[in-house]
Amino acid sequence: MMDAKQRSRAERLYHGKRHGIGLLFMLPWIIGFALFVLIPVSWSLFMTFNKVRVSAGGFKYEWVGLRNFRDAFLKDNVFPIEMITYFYEMLLMVPIIVIFALLISLMLNQKFPGRFIYRALFFLPVIFATGQVLSELFVQGAGDVPFLEQYNLEPLIREYIGMQFADTVMSVLGKAVLILWYSGVQILIFIAGFQTISPTIYEAVRMDGASPWDSFWKITLPACVPFISLNVLYTIIDLFTFPLNPVLKHIRDNMFKVDTGYGYASALAWIYFGFIFVLIAVVLWLFNRSLKTRGVHS
Repeated sequence: MMDAKQRSRAERLYHGKRHGIGLLFMLPWIIGFALFVLIPVSWSLFMTFNKVRVSAGGFKYEWVGLRNFRDAFLKDNVFPIEMITYFYEMLLMVPIIVIFALLISLMLNQKFPGRFIYRALFFLPVIFATGQVLSELFVQGAGDVPFLEQYNLEPLIREYIGMQFADTVMSVLGKAVLILWYSGVQILIFIAGFQTISPTIYEAVRMDGASPWDSFWKITLPACVPFISLNVLYTIIDLFTFPLNPVLKHIRDNMFKVDTGYGYASALAWIYFGFIFVLIAVVLWLFNRSLKTRGVHS
């Protein structure tokens, strides 16, 4: 019989072999992550602390410490304003997109002829209206909303909402087409969430005399809270990487300026990433807190 030391060694060899096989399967992903994510991100972080100049011999680095980060807030008059303005727009666009997706998904979840065709129609803009295609459509005026000018709504908005918020509201209304184009994924997520609710629950409450309105507020909406949080996070990230995002345009413009260059543009990108990370963390904390509160009350 094997003694305790031999048995322990055999267990270590067995587990080491299993872990080695698992790492072997993960090796292609690890190599790809290191080459295409870890190295570029680390290089970008390194450039934030340098003044980067492009010469005939390649990149030249001059260590400047935190100067790029200080210049982003103290000398750059455009970056903080654009980031705050776009944040205000996002506060309006995120709930509009999520609520619109929820309402459309409720209708598409009903049983009617050709519902799969309508689901595909709402998802098609996600496939086609991306990146350069979306930018070109907006340049050609395809994303404009004509009723804003036809009915002269701008003076009314400035009068009833206030001058400080009128520009933000007008900008969001001018991008109303994005609500249709950027809600396809959210609609599919909501439809998938509806499938997790057992039909027997609706049958039971219907037998008890509950109306569809009561079923929505008491069953459908509480069951979709995790999917609402997922859609809010997805929409925030999607809007922050939107091709027409003025913050991203400002970062790209600074990449090719002689007085700023790659180092300053990298610092702006990391500040922007930190802002998004903090916002997502706050949203996650709020949703986790609401779920815990619902669990305690239930």
